[in-house]
Amino acid sequence: MELASYSDYAVRLVNSEEPDRGTDRLTTVDAVRELFGANHSAARRATDADVTRFRSVRARLRAVFEAADGDDPRLAVDLLNSLLLEFPVSPQISGHDHLDDEGHPRWHMHLADHPSNATAGYAAIAAMGLAFHLTSHGADRLGLCQAAPCRNAYLDTSTNRSRRYCSDRCATRANVAAYRARKRLAADRSAGTGRSADSAQTTEASAAPSPGR
Repeated sequence: MELASYSDYAVRLVNSEEPDRGTDRLTTVDAVRELFGANHSAARRATDADVTRFRSVRARLRAVFEAADGDDPRLAVDLLNSLLLEFPVSPQISGHDHLDDEGHPRWHMHLADHPSNATAGYAAIAAMGLAFHLTSHGADRLGLCQAAPCRNAYLDTSTNRSRRYCSDRCATRANVAAYRARKRLAADRSAGTGRSADSAQTTEASAAPSPGR
């Protein structure tokens, strides 16, 4: 697994809660295990105690995204560095199970499972992946969805740094809302113009001399 892919761990954990909607999917040990995805060996080590620990790490990771989204890269880096210090990684070279066309290993860096507990292992992987993404692409590539009330985290991989939404669904919803707002504004302006014209005609009529004068 390439280091860049580990950043998805951070996104998955942060998006297990939607504060503005009052929803939280991280309530059971099974929910914790689902976050590990295909990493089944690490997921099996999760216990009920990890639910609370995962929530704590989630809040700290969201703070990183909030700082980056709020155009405060120094704060984002400081927050991320504190996670890296608390949850150090154990890098290893891997590749025996990935061979090229000539049968040679495709060597790559792999982050080994943390020996402490499931939370420490997940936090180390998520923080390192996010750090790799930030240093490779910039803090402004960490964002929060602009389609309120979503605010899900996302990693901007667009070529022109233009991403503003966590998904196509949110982008469509935001575009539809903006279109309807423009239509309402245009209708209000049209109605206002019509009222102004009627008022002007009434004023002219009242100011005109009567035929008998």
